[in-house]
Amino acid sequence: MTLLSVNLNKIAVLRNSRGGREPDICRAAQTCIEAGCGGITVHPRPDQRHVRPDDVRALAGILRGRVEYNIEGNPFAGPRGDYPGLIALAREVRPTQVTLVPDDDGQITSDHGFDLKRDVGRLRPLVRELCELGCRVSLFIDAGIHDFDLAAVIGVQRIEIYTGPYAEAFADGRPAAALASCADTARRAHQAGLAVNAGHDLSQANLGTFKAAIPGLAEVSIGHALIGEALYEGLGTTVRNYLQILR
Repeated sequence: MTLLSVNLNKIAVLRNSRGGREPDICRAAQTCIEAGCGGITVHPRPDQRHVRPDDVRALAGILRGRVEYNIEGNPFAGPRGDYPGLIALAREVRPTQVTLVPDDDGQITSDHGFDLKRDVGRLRPLVRELCELGCRVSLFIDAGIHDFDLAAVIGVQRIEIYTGPYAEAFADGRPAAALASCADTARRAHQAGLAVNAGHDLSQANLGTFKAAIPGLAEVSIGHALIGEALYEGLGTTVRNYLQILR
């Protein structure tokens, strides 16, 4: 079964909009775990507009030995204020997986993957260090990228397909081309020995179609849609709904 990793960034956004400690991101993680999710994802950024370093540390304490912990972020973004940098956070908490994403402060959300030919040299020492820490390394990749031997040779174990274009095409009633591109990307990644994750704008509406087209899909990371749907149905119920789709 494809693992569901719930991204809790939006819980932190709601908390930060008011200040204080509510809603409690650790309680949200506990609710998701009790509902059966296989992982928790967070994406701390240097501007700390949602998940903060202290959230990353607090979650590590309650997740260890229970479910997978996936931390996403830009490995090239340096320390700023209380944010020590992605690699430094990984050194502290030793997550199950680190998903490297080439985002910057100007982006509302992640909207593109790495250019492997351009970025592989800079990624190589960072991937090596993360692997030495015992973290599985995944790279955020656009559908249509085929240079997966470059990723495999530096120690990357997975890719995460950026599914935003697929979700948009699905909403417009024309998903075939975008879905075919994702499926071809997954096939080429598997041929290079990499496992395949996926994430961004996946929802209860479009997830089943996506999963059916991607044999061997290892993991989906879902946050924005899942938290939005949970406003109507409850967090535990929504997590269980996703798990039913993935079965």
